[in-house]
Amino acid sequence: MVKCHDYFKITVYNGLIIIVLDTEMPLSKPQSRRLIHTRSIKLDGYNRDDGLWDIEAHMTDIKSYDIENKWRNGIGAGDPIHEMWIRLTVDDNFLIIAVEAVTDNSPFQMCPIITKSYQELVGIRIGRGWRRAINEKVKGRNGCTHITELLQPLATVSFQTLMGNIQNKINKKNEQGRFLKPMVLNSCHAWADDSEVVKIHLPDYYKGV
Repeated sequence: MVKCHDYFKITVYNGLIIIVLDTEMPLSKPQSRRLIHTRSIKLDGYNRDDGLWDIEAHMTDIKSYDIENKWRNGIGAGDPIHEMWIRLTVDDNFLIIAVEAVTDNSPFQMCPIITKSYQELVGIRIGRGWRRAINEKVKGRNGCTHITELLQPLATVSFQTLMGNIQNKINKKNEQGRFLKPMVLNSCHAWADDSEVVKIHLPDYYKGV
C-alpha cells in the first residue's frame, strides 16, 4: 500500500503502477491516506463532417490492490475492473441517430452481451424526459450499471458541444424579430438575470438594481 500526505495520480505503464505527485491540488491538504480506487471518465463532443455530432464517453475503474476473479484469473492492481465506451450520434435537434456501446473490461464474461440494449436509445431526443427514457430502456436488468451512469453526463456534454450551434440559431431568430432569450440565462447562479455576469455580458436582460 502507498501512503501519501499529498494528492497523487496513478497510472499504469508496461504493467508497472506509476504514482505521480501533484502538489497543486486545490482542495485542502488531506490527512495521511492510501489510494484504494480510481474511476476515470473522459467525455468528448465532436462535430462530424456530415453535419451530425458524436458524443463519446470512456470510463475505467481501477483498484490499487489485486482482486480475485474467476473469469479473468484475477485482476491485478492497476488493471481496469471496468472499462466501458459509449458513443451517441445526434443531429442538430439532439435526436439520437445511432448508438455504439462497448465493454472492454468487466468482472464477468456475460457483461459485454448487454451492450446491444443501448440501441433502444436510437430515435430518442436528449432533453426533457431523457432521464425517464433511460429508466424505461436501459436501467437495471436491461442494461449495464456503468454504461447507463454515463448517459446523464453525456447529455450535459451534448449541450456543451452544440451550444455554439444553438446560440447561432437563437441569434438568427432574434435578427428576424423573434427575440428568444439566451440559453444560458438563469441556467445557474452566475447567469442569473440579476447577476454581475449578466449585467456585463447580457445587459439587455439584466434585472438587478
